Amino acid sequence: MPLALGCVADDYTGASDLANTLTRAGLRTVQTIGVPADDLALPEVDAVVVALKSRSIDPREAVARSREADAW
Repeated sequence: MPLALGCVADDYTGASDLANTLTRAGLRTVQTIGVPADDLALPEVDAVVVALKSRSIDPREAVARSREADAW
């Protein structure tokens, strides 16, 4: 089954809140800390929440990390 939803959060707390909400809604959800390695073996999941620490860094770096997460 393909991934139904990919999310990028700008901090760990928001990512955890979102992952909890998705799980409570019935989605099998995994949260990662940072952009995962390309070879990360995921279990069968419906959603992935990528937690970045992008709120407190240079905006250009935050955009680059977000785009990296999106590409992943």
